[in-house]
Amino acid sequence: MRQRAISGDSHIDLSWLPPALFVDEASAALKSRMPFVVESPEGPRWTTRANVPLGFACQVGATGRKYIPGMSARTDKMAAEGLFADGANGIRRVSEPKLRIEAQERDQIDGELIYGILGMSDRLKDPEASVEMLRIYNDWLMGFCSFAPKRLLGLAQIPCHDVGLAVTEAKRIVAKGGLRGFDMAAAGKQRPYFHPDWTPFWELANETGIPVHFHTFGPEMPDMTGWDAQTKEMARGAAFARGQFLRASDILSGLVMGGVLDRFPNVRIVFAESGIGWIPYLLDRLNWCWDEEFKSSLTLSLRPSEYWYRQCYASFQAEESALPVLKTVGYGNVLWASDFPHPDGLWPDSQKFIGAMFGDMDPATRDKIVYGNAAKLYDLE
Repeated sequence: MRQRAISGDSHIDLSWLPPALFVDEASAALKSRMPFVVESPEGPRWTTRANVPLGFACQVGATGRKYIPGMSARTDKMAAEGLFADGANGIRRVSEPKLRIEAQERDQIDGELIYGILGMSDRLKDPEASVEMLRIYNDWLMGFCSFAPKRLLGLAQIPCHDVGLAVTEAKRIVAKGGLRGFDMAAAGKQRPYFHPDWTPFWELANETGIPVHFHTFGPEMPDMTGWDAQTKEMARGAAFARGQFLRASDILSGLVMGGVLDRFPNVRIVFAESGIGWIPYLLDRLNWCWDEEFKSSLTLSLRPSEYWYRQCYASFQAEESALPVLKTVGYGNVLWASDFPHPDGLWPDSQKFIGAMFGDMDPATRDKIVYGNAAKLYDLE
């Protein structure tokens, strides 16, 4: 039987956006610094006038890497469905709203939370231009989601390298409406979110109740100068394995112990693609640190784990470690996700994965995890 479902983590990456979007929509002063598509011997690719490589058009994942048959079983499945062949012919099934709804129907799901141009604000290597790029994307996304606002649930990309700019863009998004949350764009080194400079942003999130999202950030890589190719690949594999949750645990620890969730009880935090297996231990560790070391020096009105249950959520896909810890993490604090169209995504087999993972679960609890929590968080009911 089909389970109604909302993906708590899906994507529209730079790779799939209209090739001239940013140049066409940028202010005159910044047009020359926007990303655009050029033809290359290997196919159309995104770049800038400074020759910053930003990935290939209509290709794989957040970085737009070229599709290579046999490299990823799930990517091969997407290729078999014609996703990349259509992209090569200018049919962007990921970023054309009518076709995106058709992709949802193919996957037998009812909606998607859509994360945006992950990490591009940092990869652009131009902080001023990145703010303009995110503004253009956010405006484009509003139009995209208006096609089916209860199924296309877009997140505004918030520039994070400057708190003032973050607040300005967040206020603009609130005034215009049409998007479902703030997605904190990766920005290299920045002040931690519990720093007092971030107070105006948290005041806005608290006042509006708009959820604040942290997707998995790119892994922090060591300096690999002089390393051979195989050793570099080993380092990349190790970084990707740990990068799924270490940054999320760092942010959560700061929001809790830094008092953000205590001072702003209406703030809602969502961690995407970090999985949930790490959460029980971190909650235990935060509680221990509070009970044994910081109870007299930090002003919190609740025990650390209580903030998680009151204000936080995390998405997961098909991780085997999820089921044993669901009760501890909280049945009301998790979101199922398909991760379409990323290379580890479940499309077009989401119902198959849902059945395999939750088939023995109480139907009401399964419905809560796969559909109900997202519907409540994003006001779809």
